[in-house]
Amino acid sequence: MRVMGLDFGSKTLGVAVSDPLGLTAQPVEIIRRKSENKLRQTLARVEELVREYEVTQLVLGFPKNMNNTLGERASKSLEFQEMLKRRTGLPVIMWDERLTTVEANRAMMEGRVRREDRGRYVDAIAAALILQGYLDRMSAPGTTEPGDEE
Repeated sequence: MRVMGLDFGSKTLGVAVSDPLGLTAQPVEIIRRKSENKLRQTLARVEELVREYEVTQLVLGFPKNMNNTLGERASKSLEFQEMLKRRTGLPVIMWDERLTTVEANRAMMEGRVRREDRGRYVDAIAAALILQGYLDRMSAPGTTEPGDEE
């Protein structure tokens, strides 16, 4: 069972996948687009990756505000969730992604990645952090229902 994690931004989509056992998340790539609303190629690339990695479920970062309210980015993520469901036919779990980009940047700083190079990796690392949080939660004893964060 492979799971794909996605970090949906205004012009990028960070992608990560789990190992076949669903224990660890690895960054895969960043899909870039010229305009926020041009999603056809992005969705087509997600479909290709779903087939390539034999993914059975998607986990999409859900950018809630720090006070737990939903803003414009959260609304766009919910719209993207519906597009992903229609396009792939797979379940798409929304997962709280607050501070994952901050954590990804911190990890790169600690790994001594140069500041000018961080932008090339941050979205894929954020996707891996989103996915790893989900995988860790699902492997916890007593957890049976995916999407507790939905």
